[in-house]
Amino acid sequence: MASPFGKIVVNTCVEIKRSDGRIHQAMVSSLNEENESVIVEWIENGDTKGKEIDLETIFALNPDVAPDEHIEESPGTPPPPTPVSSKINKIAKNRRTIAPTKNDTPSRDNRGIPTRAKPPLPQQPEPAPPPPVQQPVQTNQNQMQQQQNESSHLLMSRKDNGQLSRRKSNCVKEVEKLQEKRERRRLQQQELREKRAQEVDTTIPNYEIMYMIRDFRASLDYRPLTTADLIEEHRICVCVRKRPLNKKELSMKDLDVITIPSKDVVMVHEPKQKVDLTRYLENQTFRFDYAFDESATNEMVYRFTARPLVETIFERGMATCFAYGQTGSGKTHTMGGDFSGKNQDCSKGIYALAARDVFLMLKKPNYKKLDLQVYATFFEIYSGKVFDLLNGKAKLRVLEDGKQQVQVVGLQEKEVRGTEDVLRLIEVGNSCRTSGQTSANAHSSRSHAVFQIILRRKEKMHGKFSLIDLAGNERGADTSSANRQTRLEGAEINKSLLALKECIRALGRNKAHTPFRASKLTQVLRDSFIGENSRTCMIATISPGMTSCENTLNTLRYANRVKELTVDPNQVMEGGRPNIHAGNPLDYLDDEWVTASPQRDDLKLLCEQNEEEVSPQLFTFHEAVSQLVEMEEQVLEDHRAVFQESNRWLDDEKVLLEMTEEVDYDVESYVTQLEQILHQKIDVLIELRDKVKSFRTALQQEEQASRQINPKRPRAL
Repeated sequence: MASPFGKIVVNTCVEIKRSDGRIHQAMVSSLNEENESVIVEWIENGDTKGKEIDLETIFALNPDVAPDEHIEESPGTPPPPTPVSSKINKIAKNRRTIAPTKNDTPSRDNRGIPTRAKPPLPQQPEPAPPPPVQQPVQTNQNQMQQQQNESSHLLMSRKDNGQLSRRKSNCVKEVEKLQEKRERRRLQQQELREKRAQEVDTTIPNYEIMYMIRDFRASLDYRPLTTADLIEEHRICVCVRKRPLNKKELSMKDLDVITIPSKDVVMVHEPKQKVDLTRYLENQTFRFDYAFDESATNEMVYRFTARPLVETIFERGMATCFAYGQTGSGKTHTMGGDFSGKNQDCSKGIYALAARDVFLMLKKPNYKKLDLQVYATFFEIYSGKVFDLLNGKAKLRVLEDGKQQVQVVGLQEKEVRGTEDVLRLIEVGNSCRTSGQTSANAHSSRSHAVFQIILRRKEKMHGKFSLIDLAGNERGADTSSANRQTRLEGAEINKSLLALKECIRALGRNKAHTPFRASKLTQVLRDSFIGENSRTCMIATISPGMTSCENTLNTLRYANRVKELTVDPNQVMEGGRPNIHAGNPLDYLDDEWVTASPQRDDLKLLCEQNEEEVSPQLFTFHEAVSQLVEMEEQVLEDHRAVFQESNRWLDDEKVLLEMTEEVDYDVESYVTQLEQILHQKIDVLIELRDKVKSFRTALQQEEQASRQINPKRPRAL
């Protein structure tokens, strides 16, 4: 059997064709029998270069080195073909999957061309074939050259038409395999899309996102929280509750983008869009102490959150439970009770459930002997002011006594003897609570509602349980509104939520200083953040709809920041804080007044600890709002004092005028006393006028600071 390399040996010079079409000579350096290829080398620009070329390409350019097929001659066999014919037959033998073309009939034509001085043997009868004539040698050579040219042209034609099978390298084979897999995958995806297109509900606006979320959820292992799970002891407990889609969201065909796969994990499927308009999901994961899905009831939420805190107040401790989240996410439902239309069943809220357990604990022998009385208060904090919801929304004052204890002056405590009394007070308070309209809800909670259950023993406080339904956190973003009242509401809510977060963090880290003076909310709850026997629970309520995705993420980030520093002590950063107020435009504020105010010290500390959330412009705005609120209280207090002093002046003037009715009254005494009254009036009124002017300046400064706040960038969906 002939070698497949033919006449090619090492150091043989052959013609090769470069990728740019050039043809030049190269020397064979090695033979590869496995791949039926050769490695050639040549010198170009002083450098030695080489490449691997398959034999068929070499033989196409170098037919003189192609192998001969050795066939034994016999009287019954035709003469052996020429080397070119042998090459053609070999190629035809190798390319079994290529059908011959019309011109591809070399066997008959080649047998009709004599290559030696032997008569050809006819294969089939032909009409009057001419007898073979002995041709000269020159004619025989011309025919051989013509046949070689035709064969070479045929080979090149087959190569151009893709009919010539070439030996491919392993790299090319791998690339072709990847391309085949890619094409197969694209076909499968196309078939899947067509199948889904037949099943899809075209009335759903975001059906693509819906299928992405459905496919992602199919790969999860669900282990939700159950009543059989153990209740863990936490000094600071942070949990998340997801509500189901409401009627409005269902009518809009909004998508549920919240998944709670386990008892402590919350996943948000945030829809996003690439530059090429391709939509995709960004799945963000948060971890908390507990995570309640839409099937959890108020009783189950209370079991893991507020119920462990009830015993704290019987041990002379302070317990606090917050409901935080976007308006409409379920805060009032969680704290106050189930809604049936506009009517609320207060017996199923955390307020009533906590009161029920308090009265049950009172009946235990070890607490019954303490002879404890139960009192309840219900007040709201709106725009930095405190109002008593159990006393006709009477305005209250928050002051510190000589022992640094915060006192809410005028707050009424109602004694309660059972759960029914507590429910009655809750209904009265909820009917008076302030609400307003936002983009998220037509009846947004514009105030923080604080319901307190107080235990007293012989008129002294034994323990206190504070249950707070916070204002909707989306109102904290309304700081650039054109309406001053809306700006002040948003600023106070924003500031109180930041202060609340820092106070809870300070409680968890046992810090020496708690910035409770930064807001009225934390100032009123000061005794809940100090002491070793204080415990706090935060319930973050979230909306599942895709339209609420941004507010939901803000809620989860807030709740996560409250807990993360207590979980990971390595992130605690003590010592120097970055000065974010270098070059801060606060020059127009009175330095003495700023440094002399403890509220401003806590506010500055609060903003330094939340550098990422509070920009210098927002800090300036909070400074202006705090100054405005304090000056408003001072002006109102001075005005009230002037009014009371005016009544005394009227009495003095009345006596003075009665004296002038006498016939021989003392004119000198009359003039002296009248001058004294007028001087007093002038001094007091000038002082009040100056404070009113300063208050007017503070109003202008607040408006100017609100215009400098950078607008919030919306998230791309």
